[in-house]
Amino acid sequence: MAQTIIATHIVKPSSPTPPASKIHKLSFFDQMLPPIYIPFIFLYENNQRSQQQEISKRLRQSLSEILAIFYPIAGTVVQNSHVDCDDAGAEFVEARVHAPLSHITENPNFEKLVKQLSATAAGAVAARNLSVKASFFECGGFAVGVSLSHKLADGASAAAFARAWADTCRGEASGIIHPSHGQTHLSVHPSFDMALHFPPSPRPSLHPGVPSEKIATRRLVFDKEKVEKIRKLEASRSEVKDPTRVEAVSALLWRSFIAAHKESGTGTASFPAVHAVNLRPRAGLPDRAFGNCIVFVAAALSLDEGEDGDAVSRLRAAIRGVGEDFVNGAVKDEKLLRMMDESGDALREPGSCVFSSWVRFGLYEVDFGWGKPARVFSVFPYLNAVLLVESPAGDGIEAWVNGVDDRFFQLLRSNCDELLGEDVLAA
Repeated sequence: MAQTIIATHIVKPSSPTPPASKIHKLSFFDQMLPPIYIPFIFLYENNQRSQQQEISKRLRQSLSEILAIFYPIAGTVVQNSHVDCDDAGAEFVEARVHAPLSHITENPNFEKLVKQLSATAAGAVAARNLSVKASFFECGGFAVGVSLSHKLADGASAAAFARAWADTCRGEASGIIHPSHGQTHLSVHPSFDMALHFPPSPRPSLHPGVPSEKIATRRLVFDKEKVEKIRKLEASRSEVKDPTRVEAVSALLWRSFIAAHKESGTGTASFPAVHAVNLRPRAGLPDRAFGNCIVFVAAALSLDEGEDGDAVSRLRAAIRGVGEDFVNGAVKDEKLLRMMDESGDALREPGSCVFSSWVRFGLYEVDFGWGKPARVFSVFPYLNAVLLVESPAGDGIEAWVNGVDDRFFQLLRSNCDELLGEDVLAA
């Protein structure tokens, strides 16, 4: 899929950051996460047939406005300590794609898609905190690739930024002003005090490093009916009789991972599942609290238990073990550091799988003014990682799964089909 780079811009905030907000301290979790890009790719059909020049101009103008609100994003990270909110700005690349949008939507290739439609490669070390790429197709459709540094934001905050930018571009945030000067008219009013709740640590970063493996990504689609069938299936073999959609799909995929690894002969004796947990509700923080606010908890099934183990119970126990009492005590002692160590060990297990749920992040609500996205894609650049997102209709779940090669995916899908008793749609 050939493309031509049309222009590259540096987009700066529409108003300067006030002196009182010039230093944004990194929190404990910001320090512990890698300075790599996590890309979102939003695909739009552009049924209004707006011109490329108009779309690009509105995207850049609204990006400038929203950077004045999310001002740390336009700054510079200094020595894993703080952000110098120097208004350095974000990179904005325009490209023309010599193919129709259907070339991607009908035959998605995740690796090529992310490489071609984002300004940075998944897992690349962040030079600027934000890079954006607007790609325009022959049919009039276009893509917006948003790559935000994981050093500043987790998935929830990155999605909140994308929604707020879209609100601004749509004209529903007119008259916005800097949060230090008063109220905004955004659907999201960000707060930047995460370091007050989770103070920075003098200990070096514990993140798993910049990924170097060659990774393939495939999509498994579970519509509403399949999700309900999975919930009933997992409830029938578990002590938990009311698994959530995320718990049930995670459990099915975990057991399928175990079966696939056993068939591929990895020789692994333990099969941990690591799940990201959002601490905001557990710490009494609002959804608008910007930054990284996640921990990774590990559950395990032994070789003897394998794919027949009670995966839902293990996952629920691990996730619900992170409660208010844990959070209140964690910031006062070494509990968080111990948990990060334990999760890091689990992440390095060859048979591990890592889940992150982006369900309810509103990715299909990111409407810049030309309609909601026809498709949304992302890649979390680690082997055996699984991103769970809502389907475009909002009632199903898509799993974006990373693996080593097509043989692994064939094993994974066949085990999903066998456990579920029917075919799972794969792409």
